Amino acid sequence: MTVICWFRRVLRLDDHPALVAAAQDRPVIPLVILDPAEARDHPASAQRQAMALPDLDASLRRAGSRLVVRRGDPATVLAQVIRDSGARAVHATQGSPFAGDAGLDAVAAGAGAQLHLHPLADLVPRGSVLTGGGTRFKVFTPFWRALRKMPIAQPLPAPRLSPPADWPHSDRLDWPEARAAMNRGWDVMARHVQAGESKAHDRLEAFLGRVDARYGARRDLPADPDATSGLSDALAVGEISARRLWHRALHAQDSGRGGIEDFLRELAWRDFARDLFDEAPDMARSCWKPDWNRFPWRGDSPDAAAWRQGRTGVAMVDAGMREMYATGRMHNRVRMITASYLVKHLMTDWRIGLDWFARCLTDWDPASNAMNWQWVAGCGPDASPYFRVFNPEGQAAKFDGKRRYQDHWLKPGADGTREFAAAVPRAWGFDPQAPALPAIDLGQGRQRALEAYARFKR
Repeated sequence: MTVICWFRRVLRLDDHPALVAAAQDRPVIPLVILDPAEARDHPASAQRQAMALPDLDASLRRAGSRLVVRRGDPATVLAQVIRDSGARAVHATQGSPFAGDAGLDAVAAGAGAQLHLHPLADLVPRGSVLTGGGTRFKVFTPFWRALRKMPIAQPLPAPRLSPPADWPHSDRLDWPEARAAMNRGWDVMARHVQAGESKAHDRLEAFLGRVDARYGARRDLPADPDATSGLSDALAVGEISARRLWHRALHAQDSGRGGIEDFLRELAWRDFARDLFDEAPDMARSCWKPDWNRFPWRGDSPDAAAWRQGRTGVAMVDAGMREMYATGRMHNRVRMITASYLVKHLMTDWRIGLDWFARCLTDWDPASNAMNWQWVAGCGPDASPYFRVFNPEGQAAKFDGKRRYQDHWLKPGADGTREFAAAVPRAWGFDPQAPALPAIDLGQGRQRALEAYARFKR
Protein backbone atom coordinates (compact mmCIF):
# COMPACT_ATOMS: atom_id res chain seq x y z
CA MET A 1 0.00 0.00 0.00
CA THR A 2 1.51 3.29 -1.11
CA VAL A 3 1.50 6.07 1.50
CA ILE A 4 2.30 9.76 1.34
CA CYS A 5 4.62 11.47 3.80
CA TRP A 6 3.76 15.15 3.73
CA PHE A 7 6.85 17.12 4.77
CA ARG A 8 5.30 20.06 6.65
CA ARG A 9 8.26 22.22 7.70
CA VAL A 10 10.23 19.11 8.57
CA LEU A 11 12.67 19.28 5.68
CA ARG A 12 14.93 16.44 6.79
CA LEU A 13 15.18 12.67 7.03
CA ASP A 14 16.70 12.51 10.53
CA ASP A 15 14.35 12.49 13.53
CA HIS A 16 11.21 12.72 11.41
CA PRO A 17 8.43 10.80 13.22
CA ALA A 18 5.95 11.04 10.33
CA LEU A 19 8.51 9.65 7.86
CA VAL A 20 9.45 6.80 10.20
CA ALA A 21 5.79 5.82 10.53
CA ALA A 22 5.18 6.08 6.80
CA ALA A 23 8.20 3.96 5.92
CA GLN A 24 7.16 0.87 7.86
CA ASP A 25 7.26 -1.70 5.03
CA ARG A 26 5.33 0.51 2.61
CA PRO A 27 6.29 2.49 -0.51
CA VAL A 28 6.49 6.19 0.41
CA ILE A 29 5.85 9.29 -1.68
CA PRO A 30 7.65 12.23 0.02
CA LEU A 31 5.55 15.35 -0.64
CA VAL A 32 6.11 19.06 -0.13
CA ILE A 33 3.27 21.53 -0.77
CA LEU A 34 4.25 25.16 -1.43
CA ASP A 35 1.38 27.48 -0.54
CA PRO A 36 1.30 30.78 -2.50
CA ALA A 37 -0.42 32.45 0.46
CA GLU A 38 2.54 31.60 2.69
CA ALA A 39 4.94 33.09 0.17
CA ARG A 40 2.84 36.26 0.12
CA ASP A 41 2.67 36.64 3.91
CA HIS A 42 6.07 35.22 4.93
CA PRO A 43 8.36 35.64 1.92
CA ALA A 44 11.72 35.35 3.71
CA SER A 45 10.65 32.16 5.44
CA ALA A 46 9.31 30.83 2.13
CA GLN A 47 12.62 31.56 0.41
CA ARG A 48 14.45 29.76 3.21
CA GLN A 49 12.27 26.69 2.75
CA ALA A 50 12.67 26.79 -1.03
CA MET A 51 16.43 26.85 -0.67
CA ALA A 52 16.28 23.68 1.45
CA LEU A 53 14.43 21.64 -1.18
CA PRO A 54 17.36 20.68 -3.47
CA ASP A 55 19.29 19.24 -0.52
CA LEU A 56 16.21 17.36 0.68
CA ASP A 57 15.62 15.93 -2.78
CA ALA A 58 19.28 14.88 -3.04
CA SER A 59 19.10 13.12 0.33
CA LEU A 60 15.95 11.29 -0.73
CA ARG A 61 17.53 10.23 -4.04
CA ARG A 62 20.53 8.80 -2.20
CA ALA A 63 18.00 6.79 -0.21
CA GLY A 64 16.37 5.50 -3.40
CA SER A 65 13.47 7.93 -3.33
CA ARG A 66 12.72 11.45 -4.55
CA LEU A 67 10.77 14.57 -3.58
CA VAL A 68 7.41 15.41 -5.09
CA VAL A 69 6.73 19.16 -5.06
CA ARG A 70 3.33 20.70 -5.70
CA ARG A 71 2.17 24.31 -5.41
CA GLY A 72 -1.25 25.56 -4.37
CA ASP A 73 -3.75 25.50 -1.53
CA PRO A 74 -2.54 22.67 0.77
CA ALA A 75 -5.91 20.97 1.22
CA THR A 76 -6.70 21.04 -2.50
CA VAL A 77 -3.24 19.83 -3.49
CA LEU A 78 -3.21 17.06 -0.88
CA ALA A 79 -6.48 15.65 -2.18
CA GLN A 80 -5.18 15.77 -5.76
CA VAL A 81 -1.94 13.93 -4.93
CA ILE A 82 -3.90 11.26 -3.06
CA ARG A 83 -6.05 10.71 -6.13
CA ASP A 84 -3.07 10.81 -8.51
CA SER A 85 -1.11 8.24 -6.51
CA GLY A 86 -3.86 6.00 -5.15
CA ALA A 87 -2.31 6.37 -1.69
CA ARG A 88 -4.35 4.90 1.15
CA ALA A 89 -2.70 6.82 3.97
CA VAL A 90 -1.04 10.18 4.59
CA HIS A 91 1.48 10.69 7.38
CA ALA A 92 2.26 14.27 8.32
CA THR A 93 3.53 16.39 11.18
CA GLN A 94 1.03 18.42 13.16
CA GLY A 95 0.80 21.91 11.69
CA SER A 96 0.99 24.01 14.85
CA PRO A 97 2.41 26.57 15.36
CA PHE A 98 2.72 27.29 11.63
CA ALA A 99 -0.63 26.03 10.36
CA GLY A 100 -3.89 24.49 11.48
CA ASP A 101 -5.02 20.91 10.97
CA ALA A 102 -8.79 21.43 11.00
CA GLY A 103 -10.54 19.72 8.14
CA LEU A 104 -7.49 17.89 6.77
CA ASP A 105 -8.72 14.48 7.91
CA ALA A 106 -11.96 15.01 6.00
CA VAL A 107 -10.03 16.17 2.93
CA ALA A 108 -7.87 13.04 3.00
CA ALA A 109 -10.86 10.78 3.61
CA GLY A 110 -12.77 12.38 0.75
CA ALA A 111 -9.89 11.50 -1.58
CA GLY A 112 -9.69 7.94 -0.28
CA ALA A 113 -6.92 8.06 2.35
CA GLN A 114 -6.59 8.14 6.12
CA LEU A 115 -4.64 11.00 7.68
CA HIS A 116 -2.18 10.29 10.50
CA LEU A 117 -0.78 13.33 12.28
CA HIS A 118 2.43 12.97 14.27
CA PRO A 119 3.85 15.23 16.99
CA LEU A 120 6.72 17.58 16.36
CA ALA A 121 10.18 16.42 17.31
CA ASP A 122 10.44 19.19 19.89
CA LEU A 123 12.01 18.62 23.28
CA VAL A 124 8.77 17.54 24.94
CA PRO A 125 5.12 17.18 23.89
CA ARG A 126 2.92 20.23 24.37
CA GLY A 127 1.30 20.38 27.79
CA SER A 128 3.66 17.86 29.38
CA VAL A 129 5.64 20.31 31.54
CA LEU A 130 3.26 21.08 34.40
CA THR A 131 3.28 22.77 37.77
CA GLY A 132 2.65 20.85 40.97
CA GLY A 133 -1.00 21.82 40.57
CA GLY A 134 -1.19 20.24 37.14
CA THR A 135 -1.35 23.50 35.16
CA ARG A 136 0.98 24.91 32.55
CA PHE A 137 3.75 27.26 33.56
CA LYS A 138 3.36 30.97 32.79
CA VAL A 139 6.92 31.92 33.79
CA PHE A 140 9.95 30.58 32.02
CA THR A 141 12.42 29.92 34.86
CA PRO A 142 10.26 27.35 36.70
CA PHE A 143 9.31 25.85 33.30
CA TRP A 144 13.01 25.47 32.54
CA ARG A 145 13.77 23.88 35.89
CA ALA A 146 10.98 21.36 35.42
CA LEU A 147 11.91 20.56 31.82
CA ARG A 148 15.59 20.15 32.71
CA LYS A 149 14.67 17.24 34.99
CA MET A 150 12.60 15.49 32.32
CA PRO A 151 13.93 12.83 29.96
CA ILE A 152 14.18 14.11 26.40
CA ALA A 153 13.38 11.41 23.84
CA GLN A 154 16.25 10.26 21.67
CA PRO A 155 16.14 11.38 18.02
CA LEU A 156 14.89 8.84 15.50
CA PRO A 157 17.34 7.71 12.81
CA ALA A 158 16.38 8.19 9.17
CA PRO A 159 14.35 5.18 7.97
CA ARG A 160 14.90 2.96 4.95
CA LEU A 161 12.62 4.06 2.12
CA SER A 162 10.84 2.08 -0.59
CA PRO A 163 9.76 3.90 -3.76
CA PRO A 164 6.26 3.55 -5.23
CA ALA A 165 5.70 1.69 -8.49
CA ASP A 166 4.55 4.93 -10.13
CA TRP A 167 5.50 8.48 -9.22
CA PRO A 168 2.95 11.30 -9.40
CA HIS A 169 3.84 14.45 -11.30
CA SER A 170 6.13 16.92 -9.52
CA ASP A 171 6.59 20.64 -10.06
CA ARG A 172 10.10 22.10 -10.18
CA LEU A 173 12.16 22.53 -7.02
CA ASP A 174 11.40 26.23 -6.95
CA TRP A 175 8.88 28.58 -5.37
CA PRO A 176 8.08 31.29 -7.97
CA GLU A 177 5.66 33.08 -5.65
CA ALA A 178 8.40 33.43 -3.05
CA ARG A 179 10.84 34.73 -5.65
CA ALA A 180 8.29 37.30 -6.77
CA ALA A 181 7.55 38.38 -3.19
CA MET A 182 11.24 38.72 -2.32
CA ASN A 183 11.92 40.64 -5.55
CA ARG A 184 15.42 42.16 -5.44
CA GLY A 185 16.04 40.70 -2.01
CA TRP A 186 16.15 37.05 -3.13
CA ASP A 187 19.72 37.05 -4.46
CA VAL A 188 21.03 39.15 -1.58
CA MET A 189 19.49 36.96 1.08
CA ALA A 190 20.58 33.77 -0.70
CA ARG A 191 24.21 34.70 -0.01
CA HIS A 192 23.53 34.50 3.72
CA VAL A 193 21.76 31.13 3.74
CA GLN A 194 23.39 27.76 4.37
CA ALA A 195 20.57 25.49 3.31
CA GLY A 196 20.13 21.77 3.83
CA GLU A 197 20.05 19.12 6.51
CA SER A 198 23.72 18.17 6.11
CA LYS A 199 24.87 21.78 6.48
CA ALA A 200 22.73 22.18 9.60
CA HIS A 201 24.52 19.23 11.17
CA ASP A 202 27.88 20.65 10.07
CA ARG A 203 27.04 24.00 11.69
CA LEU A 204 26.03 22.26 14.89
CA GLU A 205 29.30 20.35 15.08
CA ALA A 206 31.31 23.49 14.32
CA PHE A 207 29.50 25.37 17.09
CA LEU A 208 29.96 22.59 19.63
CA GLY A 209 33.64 22.52 18.72
CA ARG A 210 34.13 26.17 19.67
CA VAL A 211 31.56 26.93 22.39
CA ASP A 212 33.00 27.57 25.83
CA ALA A 213 32.15 29.09 29.19
CA ARG A 214 32.07 32.59 27.65
CA TYR A 215 29.04 31.70 25.53
CA GLY A 216 26.52 33.35 27.88
CA ALA A 217 28.26 36.71 27.50
CA ARG A 218 29.50 36.43 23.90
CA ARG A 219 26.06 35.63 22.49
CA ASP A 220 25.02 39.26 23.22
CA LEU A 221 27.69 40.68 20.88
CA PRO A 222 26.15 41.18 17.42
CA ALA A 223 29.50 41.75 15.70
CA ASP A 224 30.81 38.31 16.69
CA PRO A 225 29.63 35.83 14.02
CA ASP A 226 30.97 32.81 15.92
CA ALA A 227 29.31 33.63 19.23
CA THR A 228 26.08 31.74 18.51
CA SER A 229 25.14 28.53 16.73
CA GLY A 230 23.39 30.30 13.84
CA LEU A 231 20.90 27.42 13.69
CA SER A 232 17.62 29.23 14.32
CA ASP A 233 16.64 29.21 10.63
CA ALA A 234 17.51 25.50 10.28
CA LEU A 235 15.29 24.79 13.28
CA ALA A 236 12.46 26.91 11.89
CA VAL A 237 12.32 25.10 8.54
CA GLY A 238 12.99 21.70 10.12
CA GLU A 239 16.41 20.87 8.72
CA ILE A 240 17.41 19.72 12.21
CA SER A 241 15.35 18.87 15.27
CA ALA A 242 15.48 20.35 18.74
CA ARG A 243 15.96 16.84 20.14
CA ARG A 244 19.04 16.32 17.97
CA LEU A 245 20.48 19.64 19.15
CA TRP A 246 19.74 18.80 22.78
CA HIS A 247 21.41 15.40 22.80
CA ARG A 248 24.45 16.50 20.80
CA ALA A 249 24.86 19.45 23.18
CA LEU A 250 24.59 17.17 26.21
CA HIS A 251 27.29 14.96 24.72
CA ALA A 252 29.53 18.02 24.30
CA GLN A 253 28.81 19.03 27.89
CA ASP A 254 29.74 15.55 29.11
CA SER A 255 32.98 15.92 27.16
CA GLY A 256 33.85 19.05 29.11
CA ARG A 257 32.50 21.84 26.88
CA GLY A 258 31.40 24.97 28.76
CA GLY A 259 28.47 27.24 27.98
CA ILE A 260 26.17 24.35 27.10
CA GLU A 261 23.65 25.00 29.85
CA ASP A 262 22.93 28.46 28.43
CA PHE A 263 22.44 26.91 24.99
CA LEU A 264 20.00 24.34 26.40
CA ARG A 265 18.03 27.13 28.05
CA GLU A 266 17.54 28.76 24.66
CA LEU A 267 16.15 25.52 23.25
CA ALA A 268 13.82 25.33 26.24
CA TRP A 269 12.65 28.93 25.60
CA ARG A 270 11.48 27.77 22.17
CA ASP A 271 9.50 24.94 23.76
CA PHE A 272 8.07 27.36 26.34
CA ALA A 273 6.82 29.63 23.55
CA ARG A 274 5.19 26.72 21.74
CA ASP A 275 3.56 25.49 24.93
CA LEU A 276 2.02 28.91 25.55
CA PHE A 277 0.97 29.25 21.91
CA ASP A 278 -0.68 25.84 22.07
CA GLU A 279 -2.79 27.02 25.00
CA ALA A 280 -3.46 30.51 23.56
CA PRO A 281 -3.23 30.28 19.74
CA ASP A 282 -4.50 33.88 19.37
CA MET A 283 -1.26 35.22 20.92
CA ALA A 284 -0.21 36.70 17.60
CA ARG A 285 -3.25 38.99 17.55
CA SER A 286 -4.41 39.47 21.13
CA CYS A 287 -2.55 40.50 24.28
CA TRP A 288 -1.97 37.54 26.58
CA LYS A 289 -2.89 39.85 29.47
CA PRO A 290 -6.40 40.90 28.31
CA ASP A 291 -6.32 44.31 30.03
CA TRP A 292 -3.49 45.34 27.72
CA ASN A 293 -5.80 45.22 24.72
CA ARG A 294 -6.96 48.69 25.78
CA PHE A 295 -3.45 50.17 25.97
CA PRO A 296 -3.26 53.28 23.74
CA TRP A 297 -0.86 51.91 21.13
CA ARG A 298 -0.36 53.99 18.00
CA GLY A 299 -1.32 52.39 14.71
CA ASP A 300 0.77 52.36 11.58
CA SER A 301 2.40 55.71 10.83
CA PRO A 302 5.31 57.35 9.03
CA ASP A 303 7.38 56.63 12.15
CA ALA A 304 6.62 52.92 11.85
CA ALA A 305 7.46 53.03 8.14
CA ALA A 306 10.81 54.62 8.95
CA TRP A 307 11.42 51.83 11.49
CA ARG A 308 10.66 49.17 8.88
CA GLN A 309 13.01 50.81 6.38
CA GLY A 310 15.92 51.23 8.80
CA ARG A 311 15.88 55.03 8.77
CA THR A 312 14.86 56.00 12.32
CA GLY A 313 18.11 57.88 12.87
CA VAL A 314 18.89 55.64 15.86
CA ALA A 315 22.01 53.73 14.85
CA MET A 316 21.53 50.39 16.61
CA VAL A 317 17.89 50.21 15.54
CA ASP A 318 18.62 51.02 11.91
CA ALA A 319 21.54 48.57 11.79
CA GLY A 320 19.30 45.77 13.04
CA MET A 321 16.46 46.53 10.65
CA ARG A 322 18.86 46.62 7.72
CA GLU A 323 20.50 43.36 8.74
CA MET A 324 17.10 41.67 8.86
CA TYR A 325 15.93 42.94 5.50
CA ALA A 326 19.13 41.99 3.69
CA THR A 327 19.92 38.67 5.37
CA GLY A 328 16.67 37.41 6.88
CA ARG A 329 18.37 37.32 10.27
CA MET A 330 18.75 39.68 13.20
CA HIS A 331 20.87 39.19 16.28
CA ASN A 332 18.73 38.40 19.33
CA ARG A 333 20.00 41.30 21.45
CA VAL A 334 19.31 43.67 18.55
CA ARG A 335 15.80 42.22 18.16
CA MET A 336 15.05 43.32 21.71
CA ILE A 337 16.47 46.79 21.05
CA THR A 338 14.54 47.34 17.81
CA ALA A 339 11.31 45.99 19.30
CA SER A 340 11.57 48.12 22.44
CA TYR A 341 12.18 51.22 20.36
CA LEU A 342 9.06 50.58 18.26
CA VAL A 343 6.63 49.81 21.08
CA LYS A 344 7.98 52.26 23.66
CA HIS A 345 9.83 55.18 22.10
CA LEU A 346 7.48 55.20 19.11
CA MET A 347 4.45 53.96 21.12
CA THR A 348 3.51 51.69 18.20
CA ASP A 349 1.34 48.59 18.45
CA TRP A 350 3.51 45.50 18.91
CA ARG A 351 1.48 43.65 16.26
CA ILE A 352 2.86 45.99 13.58
CA GLY A 353 6.36 44.89 14.52
CA LEU A 354 5.32 41.25 14.78
CA ASP A 355 3.91 41.31 11.24
CA TRP A 356 7.09 42.88 9.81
CA PHE A 357 9.32 40.33 11.51
CA ALA A 358 7.03 37.58 10.19
CA ARG A 359 7.65 38.86 6.65
CA CYS A 360 11.39 39.37 6.94
CA LEU A 361 12.83 36.60 9.13
CA THR A 362 14.11 33.33 7.72
CA ASP A 363 13.75 31.84 11.21
CA TRP A 364 10.16 33.01 11.62
CA ASP A 365 8.28 30.92 14.15
CA PRO A 366 4.76 32.15 15.06
CA ALA A 367 5.01 31.05 18.68
CA SER A 368 8.41 32.57 19.41
CA ASN A 369 7.60 35.70 17.42
CA ALA A 370 4.37 36.30 19.34
CA MET A 371 5.82 35.58 22.76
CA ASN A 372 8.94 37.67 22.18
CA TRP A 373 6.98 40.69 20.95
CA GLN A 374 4.56 40.45 23.85
CA TRP A 375 7.51 40.05 26.22
CA VAL A 376 8.99 43.34 25.02
CA ALA A 377 5.62 45.11 24.99
CA GLY A 378 4.90 44.09 28.58
CA CYS A 379 1.58 42.43 27.74
CA GLY A 380 2.63 38.77 27.55
CA PRO A 381 3.50 35.93 29.92
CA ASP A 382 6.72 36.38 31.90
CA ALA A 383 6.96 39.78 30.22
CA SER A 384 9.54 42.47 30.67
CA PRO A 385 7.78 45.28 32.59
CA TYR A 386 6.58 48.05 30.30
CA PHE A 387 8.52 50.59 32.31
CA ARG A 388 11.75 48.80 31.34
CA VAL A 389 12.70 50.86 28.29
CA PHE A 390 15.88 49.91 26.46
CA ASN A 391 18.12 52.86 25.69
CA PRO A 392 19.41 52.03 22.17
CA GLU A 393 22.51 54.16 22.61
CA GLY A 394 23.33 52.59 25.97
CA GLN A 395 22.79 49.13 24.54
CA ALA A 396 25.03 49.98 21.58
CA ALA A 397 27.80 51.20 23.87
CA LYS A 398 27.58 48.01 25.95
CA PHE A 399 27.31 45.41 23.20
CA ASP A 400 28.86 47.13 20.16
CA GLY A 401 31.29 49.55 21.74
CA LYS A 402 33.64 49.56 18.75
CA ARG A 403 30.68 50.05 16.35
CA ARG A 404 31.71 47.11 14.17
CA TYR A 405 28.11 45.94 13.80
CA GLN A 406 26.62 49.42 13.36
CA ASP A 407 29.25 50.56 10.88
CA HIS A 408 28.84 47.42 8.78
CA TRP A 409 25.17 48.26 8.15
CA LEU A 410 25.24 52.06 8.30
CA LYS A 411 28.46 53.45 6.85
CA PRO A 412 28.19 54.56 3.22
CA GLY A 413 30.23 52.16 1.14
CA ALA A 414 30.30 49.41 3.77
CA ASP A 415 29.45 45.88 2.64
CA GLY A 416 26.24 45.78 4.68
CA THR A 417 25.08 49.13 3.34
CA ARG A 418 25.64 47.98 -0.24
CA GLU A 419 23.74 44.74 0.40
CA PHE A 420 20.82 46.58 1.95
CA ALA A 421 20.71 48.99 -0.98
CA ALA A 422 20.64 46.06 -3.40
CA ALA A 423 17.85 44.27 -1.52
CA VAL A 424 15.31 47.01 -0.79
CA PRO A 425 12.52 48.00 -3.17
CA ARG A 426 13.45 50.91 -5.40
CA ALA A 427 10.26 52.62 -4.23
CA TRP A 428 11.92 53.17 -0.85
CA GLY A 429 14.32 55.61 -2.47
CA PHE A 430 17.17 54.50 -0.22
CA ASP A 431 20.09 56.95 -0.19
CA PRO A 432 23.03 55.79 1.94
CA GLN A 433 24.35 59.34 2.09
CA ALA A 434 21.13 60.82 3.50
CA PRO A 435 21.13 60.98 7.30
CA ALA A 436 17.85 60.19 9.05
CA LEU A 437 16.53 62.35 11.87
CA PRO A 438 15.06 60.61 14.92
CA ALA A 439 11.30 60.97 15.29
CA ILE A 440 11.73 61.81 18.96
CA ASP A 441 14.56 62.43 21.41
CA LEU A 442 15.35 59.20 23.25
CA GLY A 443 14.79 60.77 26.64
CA GLN A 444 11.50 62.34 25.57
CA GLY A 445 10.38 59.06 24.01
CA ARG A 446 11.07 57.19 27.21
CA GLN A 447 9.21 59.78 29.26
CA ARG A 448 6.22 59.69 26.90
CA ALA A 449 6.04 55.91 27.18
CA LEU A 450 6.21 56.01 30.99
CA GLU A 451 3.49 58.65 31.17
CA ALA A 452 1.24 56.59 28.93
CA TYR A 453 1.88 53.57 31.14
CA ALA A 454 1.03 55.54 34.27
CA ARG A 455 -2.27 56.71 32.76
CA PHE A 456 -3.04 53.17 31.63
CA LYS A 457 -2.43 51.77 35.15
CA ARG A 458 -4.76 54.37 36.65
